Amino acid sequence: MPYAPKTAEATMTLVTETDSPRGGFACYLPPSNLVAAQVRAALEEDVGAGDLTAALLPVEQRAAVELMTRQEAVVCGCAWFNEVFRQVDPEVRVQWLTADGERVRAGQLLGRLEGAARALLTGERTAINYLQTLSGTATRARRYADAVAGLPVRVLDTRKTIPGLRLQQKYAVLCGGCHNHRKGLYDALLIKENHILAAGSIASAMAVAQAAASGAPIEIEVESLAQVQEALAAGASQLLLDNFELADLERAVALTAGRARLEASGGITLERIRAVAETGVDEISVGDLTKDLTAVDLSMRFVRP
Repeated sequence: MPYAPKTAEATMTLVTETDSPRGGFACYLPPSNLVAAQVRAALEEDVGAGDLTAALLPVEQRAAVELMTRQEAVVCGCAWFNEVFRQVDPEVRVQWLTADGERVRAGQLLGRLEGAARALLTGERTAINYLQTLSGTATRARRYADAVAGLPVRVLDTRKTIPGLRLQQKYAVLCGGCHNHRKGLYDALLIKENHILAAGSIASAMAVAQAAASGAPIEIEVESLAQVQEALAAGASQLLLDNFELADLERAVALTAGRARLEASGGITLERIRAVAETGVDEISVGDLTKDLTAVDLSMRFVRP
């Protein structure tokens, strides 16, 4: 018979040596029931009706595991890692030696696990998938945050996330020291080029948005200094400066003179971001934070049978 994970009720708690492995970022985590649902879907994808290979091991066999990183990184994803083993077998013990948002060096021991060998093997891939993916996002975010250190600018993520991982990656961006833009289409209005074309003008688009916003933030995308003036005249308080050259970003900052928040977007790279920040814009949005992902190289090594 294939090995199937134990059914754990939502109220059960994973036994951990470190009760809260999330550093100072716990308040930014998605609700625990949502984390549980995300993990449940991931386990269903991987385990399905049961782990055929894990069933080869004796039921009573126990094991200890060390979790290590093979490269420098910023850790993120402890809650999802924990939840995997809570659902596979609530008796698995996890001891974290690090926390979300912490920088770790190559070869560093991140944590230890103990429990049924079957459960550890069944949960291994799903747990590492979450940790390596979210740590990869947090690590990239930290590089961008470091690149603008000391400047009064916020680096924002975008909606260019891996499908199904929107909230997870946005949490990872925070762990890496950057900031969240809107979560989706439901929590803010961003009037882009096609919206303006459909409405007929910037002024018309802004008028419709202001009437319909019901308190939601409104931002409008502009592509020239002339459009900056139009948007300001229409009462815009947040402008997205799309693919502006550095000189035009500086002109837009001078033209706006604090009347609206300015977000630079388009063509932002790690090499270019500091120069963009030095123009005086308030925010810089970077799709690269979440869409061009390099997972962190992690391993779970069994240290005794």
